[in-house]
Parts: sequence; C-alpha cells; structure tokens
Amino acid sequence: MSEGIAELDLALIGEHAARWTVHDVADVLRVSVKTIYKWRLTGEGPVGARIGKHLRYDPADVVAWFESQKRAA
Repeated sequence: MSEGIAELDLALIGEHAARWTVHDVADVLRVSVKTIYKWRLTGEGPVGARIGKHLRYDPADVVAWFESQKRAA
C-alpha cells in the first residue's frame, strides 16, 4: 500500500489542487471503492466532504491519514 503514496507527486498537492474522487483515493491506496465507502461509514478512513451529491477528498488529508496509519501499525 505504501508504494501508491510514495509514487504520488506531492508537489501536486497545493492550495489549488484538484479534489479526489472515491475512485482516485481507492486507486492511490490500492483498495476497492467499496472499502473506501466502508471506511467512511465506520469513520476509519480519510476525511471526505460531500459537495452536493459528490464525495471529494483533499489529497493532503489522504496523505496525512495514510501517514497516521503507518505510525499506528
């Protein structure tokens, strides 16, 4: 799982970076979309925000969540 984050170009994460979809987060973390939704329901995964009917993630929040998981392991 750490390879996806390691390969992530952190320079793209800025104030004006695009927000990620559930599919983007699943791809980066190399888990299923179903897992992302499950984590959201149980409060285990990265923080996301609803924009109308769409769920979006701040890339920096996903990376921060991932880093916290490494420390917890």
